[in-house]
Amino acid sequence: MKKLRIAMIGCGNIANTHLSAYKKVEAAEIVAACDINPERMKKTCDIFGISEEHRYTSVEEMLEKEKGNLDAADVCVWNVNHAKCSIAALRAGLHVLCEKPMAYNTQEAEEMKAEADKAGKLLMVGFVLRFGNENALVRDFIDAGMMGDIYYSKATYLRQHGNPGGWFGNRELSGGGPVIDLGVHVIDQTRFLMGNPKPVSVFAMVSDKLGSRADLKNDVAWKPDDAKDTDPNTIEDFGTALIRYDNGAVTLLECSYDLNGESVTRKDIYGTKGGVALGNTPKFYTSVNGYLSTITPSMENLKSGNEMFVGEMSHFVDCALNGTKCIAPAEDGIWVMKILDAIYESGRTGHEVIIK
Repeated sequence: MKKLRIAMIGCGNIANTHLSAYKKVEAAEIVAACDINPERMKKTCDIFGISEEHRYTSVEEMLEKEKGNLDAADVCVWNVNHAKCSIAALRAGLHVLCEKPMAYNTQEAEEMKAEADKAGKLLMVGFVLRFGNENALVRDFIDAGMMGDIYYSKATYLRQHGNPGGWFGNRELSGGGPVIDLGVHVIDQTRFLMGNPKPVSVFAMVSDKLGSRADLKNDVAWKPDDAKDTDPNTIEDFGTALIRYDNGAVTLLECSYDLNGESVTRKDIYGTKGGVALGNTPKFYTSVNGYLSTITPSMENLKSGNEMFVGEMSHFVDCALNGTKCIAPAEDGIWVMKILDAIYESGRTGHEVIIK
């Protein structure tokens, strides 16, 4: 079997998740890895059996020394370096999977796509929720016409206290807080299920009134390994936006790291024939034989089958090896970046922002 020879760029938490998924993809082979933190790089490489002669602390050195030994790269670094690392890999003739958000801003995302087009290589964006079983089930209902014309959605990702700290709280490295970290997931998933309409405007409010609340005694559940209490917190803690699309549909976004309210992750999509609430198990709301009805489909033994990260990595490998059409292409990443940029600009100015 032909295998896709992959280099991991970045060896932090999300990289470990990607690597665990690749181990379940028969046609994937992790050949090399790099990270600017030698200890983190060594720890990850030891776990996943990447030999010492293929470990690096520099992207440039890895791409030079592994020339001819690689087919693809998986980019899992700080948001500020997504474009830099992806472009370097594309120029080295590699296919690239870049973790979400696609870039630090729209301009960088467009530069990434231009390089991919020039190189004739795949540039896939890590919109992992597109690959979950729940997403596949809802997509099937939509494709069967059971929801009719979709005209409204709510994209909700709220944490009561969940600021990870570390680089996530440093705008210079992350580009923002919950909007670019959490909001990107639910914006993309709702837009994808709505048929990827073109965004035309955003009106938003972005707030930093609560800060990181580092004095709270509750655990925030997850932090980067190198997070410290002295790390800067220069990001928003809450964002909300009304996103309008060219087909008249609208999405209401709510996302937070810190909020005096319930932690909720939920996506609601409304159509003329039915609506759906996505949480862990989707619920459909419609009418059957003249009666208002709620339908909860069984999630057991779905043919899609894969855990979402395994599905994502399998798709990347398939696209790179076999030329299969990518369902998370760079074009979609650019449109989502335009939405994110518009949210921050509207939040800054207090005015609606037109997207072009």
